Amino acid sequence: MASSLVRGKYVITRVVSRTEPEIVEDGAVFQRDGTIVEIGRFADLAARHQPDEVLGSPEHVVLPGFVNSHHHVGLTPVQLGSPDYALEMWFASRMVSRAVDPYLDTLYSAFEMIESGITTVQHLHGGQRGSIADVARAAEKVIKAYQDIGMRVSYSYGIRDQNRLAYEADEQFCQRLPADIAPGIAAHLRAMTWTADEQLGMFVDLYNRYHAGQRTRIQLAPANLHWCSDAALVAIKEHAVRYGVPIHIHLLETAYQKEYARRRTGTTAVRHLYNLGFLGPDITLGHGVWINEDDIGLIVETGTRICHNASSNLRLRSGVLPLNDLEAHGVRVAIGLDEAGINDDRDMLQELKLILRLHRVPGMGDEVPTAPQVLRMATQYGAETTPFAAEIGTLEPGKAADLVIMNWKHIAYPYLDVLTPVVDAVVQRARASGVETVLVAGEPILRDGRFTRVDKAAALEELAASLRKPLTEEEERRRALSQAVLPHVKRFYDGYLDEQVRTPFYAPSSRQ
Repeated sequence: MASSLVRGKYVITRVVSRTEPEIVEDGAVFQRDGTIVEIGRFADLAARHQPDEVLGSPEHVVLPGFVNSHHHVGLTPVQLGSPDYALEMWFASRMVSRAVDPYLDTLYSAFEMIESGITTVQHLHGGQRGSIADVARAAEKVIKAYQDIGMRVSYSYGIRDQNRLAYEADEQFCQRLPADIAPGIAAHLRAMTWTADEQLGMFVDLYNRYHAGQRTRIQLAPANLHWCSDAALVAIKEHAVRYGVPIHIHLLETAYQKEYARRRTGTTAVRHLYNLGFLGPDITLGHGVWINEDDIGLIVETGTRICHNASSNLRLRSGVLPLNDLEAHGVRVAIGLDEAGINDDRDMLQELKLILRLHRVPGMGDEVPTAPQVLRMATQYGAETTPFAAEIGTLEPGKAADLVIMNWKHIAYPYLDVLTPVVDAVVQRARASGVETVLVAGEPILRDGRFTRVDKAAALEELAASLRKPLTEEEERRRALSQAVLPHVKRFYDGYLDEQVRTPFYAPSSRQ
C-alpha cells in the first residue's frame, strides 16, 4: 500500500467560519492509497506510522487542493485573437479562434492550474462544431488530458438548443443580415446545432463510460437561460435527478441577460428557474452578477449555490457579483477562473487576492471578505459544486488526499510579524512560484515544481508546432465572417437595456 506523511510548519485543514481556520502547527497528514488516515502533530504521526515517504518539511505550509469551479479552455481568447469585448460582442469575436487540438489545449491550462495549487477542475466544454459524434470525440480528448496529467475533473458539455449567436432565434437573426454574410453565418450556426436529446444522449454515454472513475466525473451544464428552452431545462433537471449529478448553469452574467429574462418570462431568470422547480442545492449558478434581493431570497430558500468568476466579469464588462450580500445571507459561493484570470492565465492564488480586494466597499464595517472566507470559497465551497463534494475540499480522515505544499519562506521571508494570521499570509502573499508539490489522491502530480506524469516542455512545443501551420480555408472563412457580423451583433443590442436595468452593479441596496 502506497503511503506518505505530508508535513508542514502549518497544516491548514479547513475553514470553520469566515474568520476562523483550523490549523495544526508543526503538523502532518498521513495518507494511505490516496485517502487521509490521520491528521495531527508531525512527531506523533511519525511515531505511529511508517510511511513510504515524507513530503514537505518544517519550512512548508500544507492546505487542501483548490477547486476551479468554472473553466472552459486552454489557449485563452486573447491568445487566439479575440479581445475583451463586452460579452455579447465577444461571442461573435470568438469565431476567429483557430482549431486547436482539445488534448493539447486542455493540458496547456492544466499545467497552469496545477502550478497554482488547483487539484480539481469543473470543465465546461463548448464551442465545438460538426456532428454530435465529433463533439463526443473532443470530449474524450479533454477527459484524457486530465487523466494523463492526474487532475480531478468534473466534465460537462454546455447544452444549448437555441439562440446561439444573439438573444433571439438563429433564423430571425440571420434573416436581418446582409445577403453576403447571412448564408455563411447560418451555416456556421448549423454546424453547432444539435437537439437537446442528442446532447443528453452524449451525457448518458459519457456518464456510463467515465463517472465511476476515481478522478473523473460527468455532470450537466445547461449553457444559460437564453441558450436553453424550458423543455430543455426540464429534461436536463430530470436527467440530473435520475443520474444523481449536479448542474452548473451560467446565469445573469450581464445586464443584457437580465433584460432577456424579463422579456422572455416576465420575471427574473432566478424566479423563472424557481418556478420550473429547477433550483436546489445541486444547482450552481455561474456568474450571477445581476441577481436582485428577491433572487437572493430564492437562492437561500432552495440552497442553490453560486460560482464567482471575478476576473471574467471584470474583463468582459459584466459587473461585480454582490458577494457581501450573498455572504451575509449564508449563500455558499465558489470560485471559477472561467477562460482566464486578470493575468490571462489560470492562477488561483491571484484570483484569491482579487476577490479579497474587489468587494471592499467603503466604510468601517466588517462585511467585506476575509482571507479565511475566500480560502473556503476556493476549497470546500468549490468542492460542493462538483460530484466530488463528499471527497475533497477539506483535510479530514476518510477524505481524499488532495493537498498543496507551499514554501512558507516564500510567503514569510524576509519578515512576517507574528500578528499576521497564517491564512491571511497565505491568501495575500502566496504566489504560484511558491507552490512546490501538489498531490491528487495521494499521488504527487507536481513534485518540487516538476510534473511527474507529462512532459510539460514537450507538450507545449507540440501545441506551438501545431499552430505554426498556416490558417486553413475554414479558419480564414470564420475570421472574415466574425469581422463582418460584429457590427450587426452590436446593432441588435442597441437600445436593448432600459434605465432600470442599467442600475449600477456596485450599489448593493438598489439591485432591483
